[in-house]
Amino acid sequence: MSREVVALVPARGGSKGLPGKNIRPLAGHPLIAWAIAVAKAAPSVGRVFCSTDSPEIADVARAYGAEVPFMRPAEFAGDFATDLDVFGHFLRWLEENEGTVPEHVVQLRPTTPFRDPLWIDDSVARMQADPTITCVRSITPAPHTPYKMWTADADLRLAPLMTLEGVAEPFNMPRQKLPVVYWHTGQLDVIRSETILGNSMTGDNIAGIRIDIKTAIDIDDLRDFQLAELAFDDVMPEAVRRAVSATAAAAA
Repeated sequence: MSREVVALVPARGGSKGLPGKNIRPLAGHPLIAWAIAVAKAAPSVGRVFCSTDSPEIADVARAYGAEVPFMRPAEFAGDFATDLDVFGHFLRWLEENEGTVPEHVVQLRPTTPFRDPLWIDDSVARMQADPTITCVRSITPAPHTPYKMWTADADLRLAPLMTLEGVAEPFNMPRQKLPVVYWHTGQLDVIRSETILGNSMTGDNIAGIRIDIKTAIDIDDLRDFQLAELAFDDVMPEAVRRAVSATAAAAA
């Protein structure tokens, strides 16, 4: 296994919430371009790949500088395909076709476009300094505490989702008195390849990199996309803007 760090942008073509969203223009460039650009702007990343089942997405990804050496098999492109399916297929393809597997894989979902390249570099450096860490994930304090969430039976009889030792009714406590709970935003995952090949996308020693919640926009439907358009000027890092513009100019 090499010390190389690669990024993988997973982008299947079958979006139902917002058809064609992975190549829908955001600030003048396809959504997928922003995921590719942040990897290009991170010095720790050696290569950027895209895994897709769509020839159209593949062409766009190549135009913006990603390698697309294969089309994703149909069994890993359906609604129920998991990240583990996609990333396991990618690493096995590399091993079989290039004879090597990178040490770390950076997952960059197109649908969470706002990321700073420094997050990638800092996460990789942390993992290289501490070989016990199996994964680093972007996190932010949860906007809604799960201590005030419920499960319900068929008659809508409620039961608290979480309990808190020493507190009889945490769901009736002020939010400020409850423990801080973190939400995995999905913007960034840096994973050891050996963890993925061991049948997990995280392993059992997961570290977090804390990010600003205003960047944590996950695009699933048109409303989310419009929110990203409104937020773009405030939260897209300048380094990523320069990277996507440079790649577009080179491809022109």
